[in-house]
Amino acid sequence: MTTQEVADKLVGYCRQGQFENAIQDLYGQNIVSLEPKGSPAEKTVGMENVLKKTAQFNEMVEEFHGMEISDPIVADKFFSCTMKMDVTFKGAPRNTMEEICLYKVEGGKIVQEEFFFTPAPQA
Repeated sequence: MTTQEVADKLVGYCRQGQFENAIQDLYGQNIVSLEPKGSPAEKTVGMENVLKKTAQFNEMVEEFHGMEISDPIVADKFFSCTMKMDVTFKGAPRNTMEEICLYKVEGGKIVQEEFFFTPAPQA
């Protein structure tokens, strides 16, 4: 798959809330996932660990109220999009999270993802 095809498929999965399917279909086995300093999971390596990180995030959520993801912007072997989630975490008030997502594609698979957002203060 081309970078554009991978980008379009990822956005489609995310718009349907099918994050685990996206990981299993589009990510390389040695995926590197990066989040900002101060995040609970600053660096996660490997598909199984990224799936676990996704499951842990979902376990923290009391209710998803909505999500928006932009069309991808593609250049060379990279693409980016914005993601906005309206969510209530367990034990917390309703919150809107916004981030910029950057992906690197090699051999038709996502080999790196990096998320840019302001982490919530940790208790």
